[in-house]
Amino acid sequence: MRFGISIPQDVPADGFDPAGLRAFLTRAEELGFESAWTQEQVLSHKPTLGAIETMTYAAACTDQLRIGCSVFVTPLHSPVHLAKSLGTLDQLSQGRLEVGVGTGGKRRPFAAFGMDGEGLITRFTEGLQLMRALWTQEKVTFDGRFWQLDGMSMEPKPVQAGGPPIWFGASAEAALKRAVRLGDGFFGAGSTSTAQFVEQMRIVRAELDQQDRDPSTFPIAKRVYLTIDDDTARAKERMGAALNEIYGPLGMPDLTPVSVYGSAQECVDGLRAVAAAGAERILLNPLFDQYEQMERLAAEVVPHFG
Repeated sequence: MRFGISIPQDVPADGFDPAGLRAFLTRAEELGFESAWTQEQVLSHKPTLGAIETMTYAAACTDQLRIGCSVFVTPLHSPVHLAKSLGTLDQLSQGRLEVGVGTGGKRRPFAAFGMDGEGLITRFTEGLQLMRALWTQEKVTFDGRFWQLDGMSMEPKPVQAGGPPIWFGASAEAALKRAVRLGDGFFGAGSTSTAQFVEQMRIVRAELDQQDRDPSTFPIAKRVYLTIDDDTARAKERMGAALNEIYGPLGMPDLTPVSVYGSAQECVDGLRAVAAAGAERILLNPLFDQYEQMERLAAEVVPHFG
């Protein structure tokens, strides 16, 4: 089992603390976490740092920690600009970049990004194809519905051959199947319960078989919102409040049941259920007291997974 840790991106009322974030990242590396991950929230009611900028800062603060985002809503980006930014970050981190992608669904405020939702899936798949071409081909000629290039180049290429690994975030059956066809791995959402993750894995495994794809070449990860606290009732209350702050304004119901909370043993049991469902990598995502939570999780939970 490999564990990642979420990178704090919320800016408190008294302002951003660069030294605090640097200390968090260097400590995450010292504790042996494999990776550290951002989320993309361009438009949000919460003061949140941008994903790529935070990843770049994280790369500069560390030497071995892999740096990722789960996920970029790529149809809202120009694939040419995004490919350049991510290729540059892979160079700056010396090949430590991980990239999660998703369509974002049709509820996004497309007009704010200068587009509409027409042809969303085509825009998503075409943009991904173009990014990979720019990362691998000396000269790119591309005749798509949304983007066209004629013998254009993008240099330097990413350090990682073929570009950084592309993780797909998905929930609908068609999207899960698309992840197997086009992605390098699947990343389950934090807002998905373990039971829902089990059903997603059923679809993913069936599609891997259908595509005659070796499952060992398609890693599975899952974000887990969690908090470790010897007082289980307090942990549940704080977790519910934190999740409601994120998802309540979106009209979503109480998501406390998707999270893991309580004592060290309760957290171990919850994460074992996620692992049993198929996750080979788990992204631990505390929503408050992140530094203290990371320390306790590293000392009291992660060692149980050897």
